[in-house]
Amino acid sequence: MHKEKGDDTMNGSVSNGLGRASIALGAALVSTVLCTTVSAAAPSGVSRAAGTDSVARTVAESACPVVYFDLGETLVHTADDGSIVYQPGAAAYLRALRERHIRVGLITNVPPSWGTTDAERAARLQKEVDSAWKDAAPFAWTDFAGRILTPRTEAERKPAPVLWERARAESGNCRLVYQAETAEEVGVAASLGYVPYQVGQPHRPAFLPVGLVRLLGHHRSSGTASANGLSSRR
Repeated sequence: MHKEKGDDTMNGSVSNGLGRASIALGAALVSTVLCTTVSAAAPSGVSRAAGTDSVARTVAESACPVVYFDLGETLVHTADDGSIVYQPGAAAYLRALRERHIRVGLITNVPPSWGTTDAERAARLQKEVDSAWKDAAPFAWTDFAGRILTPRTEAERKPAPVLWERARAESGNCRLVYQAETAEEVGVAASLGYVPYQVGQPHRPAFLPVGLVRLLGHHRSSGTASANGLSSRR
């Protein structure tokens, strides 16, 4: 469950790049709150304009948000001894989404050799995680049933866009959220039209506040109005 990380210098410059293109769902979604809590960073090669336009598209889409997550170091943490537990606040956050009937999914890298289908690879992933699980509460696998997307080949591994594209194709016209701990992944998701949120950042909520996720499911606006409200951020 350990993940390769880029160096801090690269992540810092990436964060600064997308940070100025604020996804201020602002005027469209209670701008005061969003401008202070929703933040993400774009990877090299993802332009400010592309990130802004993609968020504008998500605001114009239909309701029924689906919140996708990375797994390792986003929802769960792998300790030095190999044991796995929830990240702080993750279990309560998933419970809050579940209580509000907000669907969730995983977009996570696993070895393609773990199976020939997403279901087979997800079953192997569950087995691997559960075998090392040390938290008091079990991981909420049933919340993600049917929405665990994994690479079919090495070429599909994140940060390649394939898994995010597949999730979008399977989610109809629902607005999609993606939450992960790396600037690179949330940046790619933003460029593909997801509402992105980088977890684990100082002075910000651990996860995108549930109230804002619910607003994504209720607010409807034209693409023009959305674009006007997204002139600065992410």
